[in-house]
Amino acid sequence: MSNNILVTGGAGYIGSQICKSLKNEGFNPIVFDNLIYGHKWAVKWGDFIKGDLLDRDSIFKVLEKCNFYAVIHLASYAYVSESIENPAKYYRNNIVGAINLLDAMLENNVKNIIFSSTCATYGAPDAIPIKENDLQKPINPYGSSKLAVEKIIKDYHRAYNFKYSILRYFNAAGADLDGEIGEYHTPETHLIPLVIRAAFDKKYTLKIYGNDYKTTDGTTIRDYIHVVDLANAHTLSLKKIKNTGNSFCLNLGANFGLSVMQIINHVELLTNKKVKYEVVSRRVGDPTILIADNNSAKEEIGWTPKYSNISQILNSAIEWYVKNY
Repeated sequence: MSNNILVTGGAGYIGSQICKSLKNEGFNPIVFDNLIYGHKWAVKWGDFIKGDLLDRDSIFKVLEKCNFYAVIHLASYAYVSESIENPAKYYRNNIVGAINLLDAMLENNVKNIIFSSTCATYGAPDAIPIKENDLQKPINPYGSSKLAVEKIIKDYHRAYNFKYSILRYFNAAGADLDGEIGEYHTPETHLIPLVIRAAFDKKYTLKIYGNDYKTTDGTTIRDYIHVVDLANAHTLSLKKIKNTGNSFCLNLGANFGLSVMQIINHVELLTNKKVKYEVVSRRVGDPTILIADNNSAKEEIGWTPKYSNISQILNSAIEWYVKNY
């Protein structure tokens, strides 16, 4: 049985960390990325193929040339605000690209897939923490595009016997514990690197999008999961599929939420620096609270977050920022 794993979007923040985890566990990751948002310097644990999933011929050729055991599919656009402004871009890239990949897999008898999904498929949840069987009702095109791909994968499972692990990420954060890779987005929209930037860069002012939510301090609450924990869940999922042939959907979060203001306060405490911020209008498509129930991940793949204490997350992110900015 081949140990080759195709990682679409493997040159990105999460994908590169997954490749490191795969390599450490004896798999051979091969990255397929168009480098629009990914970085060639982040590909350190396997071969690299430049390509785009919207180029149907290119992904078919990759799967024809190499014997893959499974695909880990991360390649997608992931900016919520942009998806609202330009939904066509998101539906075309995220859904059509996924169909091209799945068809190439089917053609070449590669029927194991781990899909990078998102808590955005739940929209504004009715209950907290969120369970996997809770109603999925996305409130932005990004979440809708991911939910559509989830449904397509399940249809390929029923019709063609695909095995899948659908992993719904909450808020990935932190940096590699060895300092080898970390968060570097252009543009950067994630809260934690922006708060850290505001602590160190006195010319930069952080924007807080609304302080009138129904939370203790009025700012939104999110569940932050260390990127190393997130990456390890993919390796565990791969092993579970390999050993049992099971298919499953799992939430990947820490089962604990922090508000925007709490993150700011933690960063100020850890850096001994003030974070300059201003409150602006709410963003369209931002739910008030997103916190995962992660019990299914514990039961299904034996996954428990090890590094997702907020101090561990922030310290690793701060170290990465100081070293690289």
